[in-house]
Amino acid sequence: MGEVINGGFGMVIDGSTQSEQNIQSMILWDVANGISRRAWARNPGAIEAAEKIVNNYPNLLITKPNIVDDDLLNKII
Repeated sequence: MGEVINGGFGMVIDGSTQSEQNIQSMILWDVANGISRRAWARNPGAIEAAEKIVNNYPNLLITKPNIVDDDLLNKII
């Protein structure tokens, strides 16, 4: 295991309307961010999940990974 730094984020939840709006927007962002990172690592399940989440939230943009054919990649290396 290597060392990992995770900045994360904190959120104050005080029961206000603004707090509820913050929760709704940040939870989606946090989950989508994790899915995106795993999709970029070519995880097939994460790529599928990223496609589903973008279909459900059209304003959310996730850059799809470019999958390179392993044979082509091996020829280059």
